[in-house]
Amino acid sequence: MTALRLLAPDGSLSDAELQDGAGYARPTAPLRSRVAYAAAHVVPKAHADNTPGQPADIDWDATLAFRRNVYSWGLGVADAMDTAQRNMGLDPAAVRELIARSAEVAREEGASVVVGVNTDHIDEHRISLDQVIDAYKEQLHFTEEQGAGPVLMASRHVARAATDADDYRRVYREVLASASTPVVLHWLGPAFDPELEGYFGAIDWQTASAVLLDIIGEHSDKVAGVKMSLLNAESEISVRERLPEGVRMFTGDDFNYVGLILGADGRGQSDALLGAFAAITPVASAAIQALDADDPQRYLDILGPTEELSRQVFAAPTFYYKTGVAFLAWLNGHQPAFQMVGGLHSARSLPHLSRIVELANASLALEDPELARERWHGMLRLNGLDLGKAGA
Repeated sequence: MTALRLLAPDGSLSDAELQDGAGYARPTAPLRSRVAYAAAHVVPKAHADNTPGQPADIDWDATLAFRRNVYSWGLGVADAMDTAQRNMGLDPAAVRELIARSAEVAREEGASVVVGVNTDHIDEHRISLDQVIDAYKEQLHFTEEQGAGPVLMASRHVARAATDADDYRRVYREVLASASTPVVLHWLGPAFDPELEGYFGAIDWQTASAVLLDIIGEHSDKVAGVKMSLLNAESEISVRERLPEGVRMFTGDDFNYVGLILGADGRGQSDALLGAFAAITPVASAAIQALDADDPQRYLDILGPTEELSRQVFAAPTFYYKTGVAFLAWLNGHQPAFQMVGGLHSARSLPHLSRIVELANASLALEDPELARERWHGMLRLNGLDLGKAGA
């Protein structure tokens, strides 16, 4: 047995058997049964000043190679979103460059990219609704110029300025009216960003969803889909059932995506726009290929075990999930160092990361198990762990 060393919260070490790689095959034709985007992260230069408050200094070779890898598995890329550390270290200049570079790579690969549109280039904490609308339009038009699909993200500025649901309706009405291509709306819940509590002018999701559906209904020709990230399967299903024809539901539920994508509830099915899929790209591709082959049981066998892994990556405080995504990218050889913009690689504990290693191993999400083992054990040694004390 090749031993994989694990670290418990009490400091004790144990061994698990290192699983062989799954050997999933890349698709030979476009994926058909679902539209799936992996929300990709960014890789900073390892020698950069990756400390809190410093501008992002991106390793563009590694960052863009990661996106090419996603495309090679048949998935699209969702870029410049919260997975890429929007509002958590990725500054406006880096966001613009990321969007431009990522759109260029998508054109080169003949692949699909959507990118986040927000108001976060405005430094002021509070601005008026008119300023919010102008800020949204500025980012929207830049995105359209790059040829990327826009994802209209939930804005902290809107949440601060809006006094009721009508204010949300007004903002979205004016921004959507200026769009030259259909957009995806993003409803991000407070687990991901506490400042978005009460978004769409309501505390409960039932009332808020009615506002969202009003906005979509008024502009269904301008809305390609909606991405819901509330970590609440029932809310997504409820909205999905009421969407106008032609408007897609993209699940952003990193806790319940397996059943939502499959449609196990018998009430329709969701497409996917998930940070989790950036962490498990080959597994996600293999599962959707199984759906393409009309083999739902194989889909469940492949993707089902990854949901526990995703729940660990996205465990509370959920907004630190980005650390787990970058950690798995490092374990899987997609970046040279476990570094993140703004020092966010320190946002999770070693036992938390150990549990990610354990679950990634069990769900066959380690693309090169020996490399992952070598890197993880090296990290443990660097942190003063004596690996001779396994089982103690």
